[in-house]
Amino acid sequence: MPRLIKNTSREVGLPPGTMVHIGEKKSDEVKITIMDYDEARLEEKEAKTIEECLLFKETPTVTWINIDGIHRMEIMEGIAKAFSLHSLLVEDVVNTEQRPKMEDFDDCVFVVLKMLSYNEKDNEIEVEQISLVLGTNFVISFQEREGDVFSPIRERIRNRKGRIRKMGADYLTYALVDAIVDNYFIMLDKLEEKMEDIEEELLVNLGPETLNAIHVLRRKMIFLRNQVWPLREVVAGLERAESPLIHESTVIYLSDVYDNTIQAIETIEKFRDMLTATIDIYLSMTSNKMNEVMKLLAIIATIFMPLTFVAGIYGMNFRYMPELEWHWGYPVILFVMVAIGISMLFYFRRKKWL
Repeated sequence: MPRLIKNTSREVGLPPGTMVHIGEKKSDEVKITIMDYDEARLEEKEAKTIEECLLFKETPTVTWINIDGIHRMEIMEGIAKAFSLHSLLVEDVVNTEQRPKMEDFDDCVFVVLKMLSYNEKDNEIEVEQISLVLGTNFVISFQEREGDVFSPIRERIRNRKGRIRKMGADYLTYALVDAIVDNYFIMLDKLEEKMEDIEEELLVNLGPETLNAIHVLRRKMIFLRNQVWPLREVVAGLERAESPLIHESTVIYLSDVYDNTIQAIETIEKFRDMLTATIDIYLSMTSNKMNEVMKLLAIIATIFMPLTFVAGIYGMNFRYMPELEWHWGYPVILFVMVAIGISMLFYFRRKKWL
């Protein structure tokens, strides 16, 4: 799981707007794909050069340019120059340890999101930064590597499903944000299954492994909260933005995304509370188990106290002790001691102490 506290030491001392890739390099190649469409036509291609992207800049159609791989600065500089992107914007794109945010640069709207997925094989949460640039008639999406949750959107564009081919670039931006938020719930469902497994394990195993699993899952919830919580500010900013790039017809859809974001945050908070309660249950069960052990030891000690008393009396070495001359003294004393022990056990069980 990624660190909760990010290391941005590579930026120290550099002037604002300096493009330095910060974060893990997740792709060796850079892939640029273009989808240019309107209600009547669709053109889809993989661009080999920045100049191919520039051909779609002034077209009246909606253009979606997706860039997989942000570690090659010459390509990032070319995109920035081709679409007149602010240097601070591009600096934030290549810094993959950004907090989710939304910024209005007048001629474009910049959005940073976190695409989250759950790797069941490694039992880890994988995070990838997605940066979106909304322009007049284009959307540029920057991803750290190839592979995302946008396949349903591409299929809707190809098959003319829904209203996406009839709407503008702002609706495409909404659709991309909505796809990322919807994927959070898929991941949360898998984490909920993990929580259920831990709760079942808690009933049969109170070992340190179970407690460690609870702490690991709780740490993941803290990480999720840090990634998802700022998203509500991002969506709210898009919803309230006065930018002419976001039309009134799209705002109602952004309101739905905002509701989903709040629901995701509340689900994460609920899971955190459940894990805290699970830790309390673990500690309570451990304490109860220890109390049962102490109770058993106390009962054993209580039973042996009178037996030790009797044995101590007849273990004294006084010369004149009448019982020492009894022929049946030894078996009688043993019988008395056994009777005392049985009587005490019967009494404890009657009191429901056993």
